[in-house]
Amino acid sequence: MLSDLFTLNTLIRVYSLIAPIDSALQLFDENPQRDVVTYNVLIDGLVKAREIVRARELFDSMPLRDLVSWNSLISGYAQMNHCREAIKLFDEMVALGLKPDNVAIVSTLSACAQSGDWQKGKAIHDYTKRKRLFIDSFLATGLVDFYAKCGFIDTAMEIFELCSDKTLFTWNAMITGLAMHGNGELTVDYFRKMVSSGIKPDGVTFISVLVGCSHSGLVDEARNLFDQMRSLYDVNREMKHYGCMADLLGRAGLIEEAAEMIEQMPKDGGNREKLLAWSGLLGGCRIHGNIEIAEKAANRVKALSPEDGGVYKVMVEMYANAERWEEVVKVREIIDRDKKVKKNVGFSKVLS
Repeated sequence: MLSDLFTLNTLIRVYSLIAPIDSALQLFDENPQRDVVTYNVLIDGLVKAREIVRARELFDSMPLRDLVSWNSLISGYAQMNHCREAIKLFDEMVALGLKPDNVAIVSTLSACAQSGDWQKGKAIHDYTKRKRLFIDSFLATGLVDFYAKCGFIDTAMEIFELCSDKTLFTWNAMITGLAMHGNGELTVDYFRKMVSSGIKPDGVTFISVLVGCSHSGLVDEARNLFDQMRSLYDVNREMKHYGCMADLLGRAGLIEEAAEMIEQMPKDGGNREKLLAWSGLLGGCRIHGNIEIAEKAANRVKALSPEDGGVYKVMVEMYANAERWEEVVKVREIIDRDKKVKKNVGFSKVLS
């Protein structure tokens, strides 16, 4: 039955999804009868398995490539933050006379945004204008995301407003961009517009809105939105939402409330989110001089990341500012005694 290409390609797809990728590779190697779909299916499987080097090797060995082949690899490079490779491959595609579709363009725009290469991204946008490509919601979302991440929030807003068929992803890209630029009131305003237009927000939407509120000190607005997530919008709270609220409350000096918020975080959540939450609270304690809760936060950070030396530096500074010299000496003795402590690790994270 494997002599039938449809059957072979389907099996490779199944193995790529439910088994180690080596099983799909073995099936591919044992059957020399292949077509471009066979290669594309396996490249897609390798990309999903984060085997980008092997995906490139297979791409290079293809006797014939189609648009799907190029899209899969460019997208894979962008997803894995291999931005230079994604942009270079896009340029090779264009140089060969192939016309990239919106998938290739959006993937390359994402790579430009991640690498901060706004000139290349602008050139790609100009290419879409010259070729008079239709800017659907997918491409509009990519452009909004690119311009927002590269600092051109006004251009992002212009493209957003011109998009006539905005999806959840388009709204999220705009709201996230506004939050990144510290435009808290506009972030909330666009959230309200999104809901009024009939688009149901998701967890990503709420993370962005809460971040925007945090940067602008909109405590009451954030509290209301956080409370309404389940009751009004039927969106489950995740650890990141609790972390955003804790960060907001800590920045506002509501240290006790922030600590309570972190304690309410789901118990089965990841340590990374917990570490970020407690580190953020420690930074808030440092700003507002709350030593009691800082000690609690520091203990949690040390338990989650024993080698994080930044926590000790924060505590030394806080004890010194409070003229608690005995504690300063004790913490410095711990730093000198514990060789596992790396003095610089995590410092920027704690103070961010």
